[in-house]
Amino acid sequence: MSALHAQAFELVMFDLDGTLVETAPEIQDAVNDTLGRLGLEPVALADVERWIGHGTKELLVQALAQRCGARPDAVHRSELLDVAFRAFKGDYERRCGSRSRLYPGVPHALAALGERGVKRVVVTNKERRFADAVLHRHGLHAMLDGMVCGDTLPTRKPDPAGVLQCMQDHGTPARRALFVGDSSIDIETARNAGIAVWAVTYGYNMGSPIAEWRPDRLIDDFNCFVETTTWQ
Repeated sequence: MSALHAQAFELVMFDLDGTLVETAPEIQDAVNDTLGRLGLEPVALADVERWIGHGTKELLVQALAQRCGARPDAVHRSELLDVAFRAFKGDYERRCGSRSRLYPGVPHALAALGERGVKRVVVTNKERRFADAVLHRHGLHAMLDGMVCGDTLPTRKPDPAGVLQCMQDHGTPARRALFVGDSSIDIETARNAGIAVWAVTYGYNMGSPIAEWRPDRLIDDFNCFVETTTWQ
């Protein structure tokens, strides 16, 4: 067993979309609700899955760019984005929990970690109002010891500020902290913070294989957090 696997983690930080919860279908619905209000054609689920990772506003920018035939930087400068995002806030809040689902083993794993005294924190680029809604709909809030969202700090992943803040809040040294995610953004965040990173094989990662980013460990599901010998 490697030194990485032999150590006991005191703090495990999780990405949300594509790691704990499959959210792409309901995000697609919300984006298409908003596009429809603007008289634009809907986008495909595969595109939404590729766009997940940088927060919902950035995802909406990509959708508008595709449907308007514009560059993302031009969308950022347009009044259309402000109008669209105001509509999207309501559309997505109404859709939260409607077609998302927990990935297998997530509640059991979070409970098992909590029973061992391991702190469990979500670090996501999703804005807090949306992250709160998703977590509440799936009953995860009570299983967490904290959350850092895309609008909590001035920067977001892959900047390590959110991860470093969690480590400071819980008094956890880098060698006892672990980040679990599904994308290159998550791996880069953990590397920037100087901590271990594991990646799930089923997430989004903007359409590319996560193994190419060489996480410390690839996991197919959350069973590794239930059996002590398989994750310590």
